[in-house]
Amino acid sequence: MIRTLALASSLSLIALSSAQADAVSDFFTGKSISLIISTGVGGGVDTNARLVAKHLGNHIPGNPSVTPKNMTGAGHLQATNYLYAQAPRDGTSLGAILPAFVGYQVLDGRGAQYDARNFNYLGSSDVENANLYTSSSQGIKSIEQIKTREVLMGATGAGSYTMLYPTLLNNVLGYKFKIVSGYKSTNEIHLAMERGEVYGRAGNFFSSLKAQNPDWLPSGKIDMLLQIGAVRDPEWPNLPLLTDLATNEEQKAIFKLFSAEIALGRVFLTTPGVPEDRLAALRKAFEETMRDPAYIEDSRKVDMQVRPLTHQQVKILADEIIAMPQDVLSKAKVAMGGQ
Repeated sequence: MIRTLALASSLSLIALSSAQADAVSDFFTGKSISLIISTGVGGGVDTNARLVAKHLGNHIPGNPSVTPKNMTGAGHLQATNYLYAQAPRDGTSLGAILPAFVGYQVLDGRGAQYDARNFNYLGSSDVENANLYTSSSQGIKSIEQIKTREVLMGATGAGSYTMLYPTLLNNVLGYKFKIVSGYKSTNEIHLAMERGEVYGRAGNFFSSLKAQNPDWLPSGKIDMLLQIGAVRDPEWPNLPLLTDLATNEEQKAIFKLFSAEIALGRVFLTTPGVPEDRLAALRKAFEETMRDPAYIEDSRKVDMQVRPLTHQQVKILADEIIAMPQDVLSKAKVAMGGQ
């Protein structure tokens, strides 16, 4: 009797699991999933997100199409706010958002209509350091030189790394970056660098730079001055980290906060409120995509790395940033020019 009951229970669970899978497949069949990208066309985040979109649908039950849609504005705030408050909460709206939105929530918050703790994370496709560089025409070989001369830096909006890092260095260490904001995309900033309108850019990633402007490093068109992350990139062992510039413990704590955000990598998420069975299917599909030989090969072709994080890892890192001690957050707010 016990064996019979156990067998019946197992069969019931299998039937329930099968029914749930069928329900997810039925829902996604014939659907088009929107992948909202918080940057402009042509940048590294955009390139990476489009690669994921190309392969992700193959791993979702029902094989829906995944359509990339760029939504720029307010330094990633527009896309993040849309996904949190306006997008459908049924699993048909995903986001590829620069992780600056997590720190922005607790360090500034102006215009933020979201709580990063409530997003449903799918994972991160890659983790690498951000950087800061200037045109070689300026002859700047060390970040320390910008303590004594003004350098024009292109930026998109207040919630972007293009504005964050120069502002941070100005306010904490007295650097002389002059920020020229309002560019619609990082690709526009690069074009402005070529025209001589601005001299540099912050907040790019090494793989993005190689994919977007593959000739810049080999030709010596830019001078790399700084990297931001937890540890130095193996390809750039002599390039200083943001934390290396700190001259006291207070500065180091502030810089560690912003470096921790980089550890989130290229974040993919969906809205709050997605039904659990669909959310589980999306997360499983993302993990399978990260292991898909076709996706890995396509990434290799454009010099994109595949060093993923699970949704659990992304969630832990995001929550840790939001839970930073108030005294560190207060000092970081001042460093950003706030009160």
